[in-house]
Amino acid sequence: MNVVFDNIVNARDLGGMVGAGGKCVRPHRLLRTAHLHDASPADLKRLHEEYNLAKVFDFRSIGEAEALPDQAVEGAEHHLLPTIDLSAERLTEQPIPQEAFLDLERHIVNFSFYPEVQKMAANMYPSLIRSEYSQLQYAAFLRLIVEAPEDGGVLWHCFQGKDRTGWGAAFLLFALGVDREAIVADFDLSNEAYRELVAKLNAQIDAQGGGDKEKEVVLAFMGVSTPNFLRTLDLIDNEFGGMIEYLHNQLLLAPDDIQLLRKRFLQ
Repeated sequence: MNVVFDNIVNARDLGGMVGAGGKCVRPHRLLRTAHLHDASPADLKRLHEEYNLAKVFDFRSIGEAEALPDQAVEGAEHHLLPTIDLSAERLTEQPIPQEAFLDLERHIVNFSFYPEVQKMAANMYPSLIRSEYSQLQYAAFLRLIVEAPEDGGVLWHCFQGKDRTGWGAAFLLFALGVDREAIVADFDLSNEAYRELVAKLNAQIDAQGGGDKEKEVVLAFMGVSTPNFLRTLDLIDNEFGGMIEYLHNQLLLAPDDIQLLRKRFLQ
């Protein structure tokens, strides 16, 4: 369910989604958003009073978090868990300078014409899933939720609250027994939040003679590529034995942990 804040965008309460045994995710307990740097006083008050946040997880890089630090939420512990291994990316000599990631809207149309960036867009989700570094960060995310106070809410985000955040939501929702179709639909909702931005950038690509390959880059970096998400879910099935096995073996979530999460977050 979309949640409207003053200055926090792409926010969704996962309450009401149907999980294991036909039980629903409790409302006001699991919240995914974009960054909290611009959160208004009223937004912060709502997060404290309405959501009773116990944990805030930030999946951005250290550089992103330092450039736009989160506003503190009263009563909530903040955990910075960068889910992308930038040192590994630098070894590939990726053609997007790190500083450009802090203002992708201004740079992405130009970079969309680079074959290397087109390849990067296609590999974004598979590389995240296969990276041991990323797996450990998401494992820490799930472990800290398991250990969080039972009555406290949890919020997680990256910069736009779509890719890194979307995978965090997917892992948690699969653990709660939500079906694949509903998880894909939640992932795709980020395209509603950024529809106007993507359309504006695609118009610039048209003006420069670009086509589908360039627009796929814009969608991957400024919206979400749902077809790529689906392909990567299939990759998890084929390479790791399915999502539950991936949760057990790569994200270190034991069967007892899954049962605890379902008891805590389903009603």
